[in-house]
Amino acid sequence: MSAPELAPRSSVGGIASVWIAALLGGIAIAIFVPAAQQAQWFVLALAGSLLVSFGVQLAYGRSTGFIGRVAASVLGALLALGVVSVAVGIATIIPG
Repeated sequence: MSAPELAPRSSVGGIASVWIAALLGGIAIAIFVPAAQQAQWFVLALAGSLLVSFGVQLAYGRSTGFIGRVAASVLGALLALGVVSVAVGIATIIPG
């Protein structure tokens, strides 16, 4: 029988790292990918964020709250990529 953890590690760092990775991936897509292919790459970035989220949370080593942590990671990644894609869309519309 195993003893319960008295002071579990905070999972905020793992969740935030997925958000930052998604944001950096979205910025890289906005800079380096041609405009006609950016939508497909944003979807691939979100899929990559899901895989990174699984990896980070599995490395965390606790089963309690696993689904909630993965959901928070993916939701934040979705929001980060959404903000970048909206910025790219506005930059495309506004002549400059």
